[in-house]
This record gives sequence, structure tokens and C-alpha cells, in this order.
Amino acid sequence: MRVSFGPPGESGGVSVPVAGATLDGTLVLPAYARGLVLFAHGSGSSRHSPRNKSVAEILNDCGISTLLLDLLTPQEEEVDRRTSHLRFDIDLLAGRLVAATDWLKTRPGREARHIGYFGASTGGAAALVAAARRPKVIEAVVSRGGRPDLAGRALSLVAAPTLLIVGEYDDVVIELNRRAAAMLHVYHRVEVVPRASHLFEEPGALEQVAYLARLWFEDNLLRRKACAA
Repeated sequence: MRVSFGPPGESGGVSVPVAGATLDGTLVLPAYARGLVLFAHGSGSSRHSPRNKSVAEILNDCGISTLLLDLLTPQEEEVDRRTSHLRFDIDLLAGRLVAATDWLKTRPGREARHIGYFGASTGGAAALVAAARRPKVIEAVVSRGGRPDLAGRALSLVAAPTLLIVGEYDDVVIELNRRAAAMLHVYHRVEVVPRASHLFEEPGALEQVAYLARLWFEDNLLRRKACAA
């Protein structure tokens, strides 16, 4: 099913135009949603990532729309599978995230009035760079097992409250996240999920990520009390 950006309660595939390419995404519009979270995948992942889909479902249950977007075209993904270099092209990924955000802002509906980012792995850096480029649009950012350090100088320009989630066993990434957090000039927090590795594959770990993300978006994107667990 293909939808453009229809009435509340719809979901399906969308095609998002960006400079020189068209990106595939999955858009879910819960009834009466007042905000939308755009997912930025990285490190060889896609909109079909079971981990990000799981988090998105929790947000949908709380009335938050989600757009899971492939930041690379199928042809680029094929190249990246061989070279692994496009997933680290943060400028490219961030530029496409910005283009998708601008596309969302042109669509009708309440969801596009309040937009946040959820970034995973290198998508976390792309989300932060894109947030720095759209400081008046992006209202909240969450990074899961991300590489915010790759956002570089853009970190100091981020205006959206930022949550960095890392696993307890992901020692190197924990340190990278803490160093990146020190460069943020906005309200932020680093959350370490106990007994979790980089991919949060341990029992209950991903549920904890979803819980933390839900609270962050409820508090900072929608600015209302979180829905019941």
C-alpha cells in the first residue's frame, strides 16, 4: 500500500524525494497523533531493522507517528555492502535526513508540527548533524548505540534536547558518547542500559531502550505526561 500522508490511522510505504535520489520509507500515522519521529538508520541497517521497528511500535502505541526511512537507495546499499563507506558519510546521511524533514513539513496533518529524530549507530551522528541544520524544526533527538562523536562540531549547534542511550557492555561507545555529550550546549542525558551490549540483544534490553525513548519524546517532543506503560 502506498500513501502520501493521509488521514490519521493509516500506514504504508512512502517515497521521499531528495537531491538526486528517491528514498523508501514506512510511515505509520496513529489516530490523533500530534508528533512524528523520523528514524535514521546506519551501519548497514534499513527501515526493516527489527530493533528500530520495535521501538517505533512502542511510540505508535503512545500516539506518535513514525517514519522509518532508508537513507541510501537500493543501488547505494549494494555498493555499501561491499565498501562500508557510505554508512560513514555523515554529511550525505544528514543531508538526506534534512531533505526528508523538509518534505514532511510540506505535508498536511498535525504530525509534521512536532518532529523528532531517533538515530541508531552512525544514524545517531546523522540525526544530530541534521538537528543542528534545522534547529527551529527538530524538537527532540534520541540516539541508540550511536556514534554522536562523528557529528563533530555540529554537536555544539544542536538545539533539541538529546538523549544518548548506550549499553553497559559497550565500553568504547560509552566513552565516545560521554565525550560527545560534553560538547552539547543543550539539555541532554546519557543513559546506560544495564547488562546490554551494542545491539541491545539481551533479554529486556531493547524494551528498556523503547521505554527511555518513549519518555524522552513524550516529555520533550509532545510536552505532555507519558502514556501508561
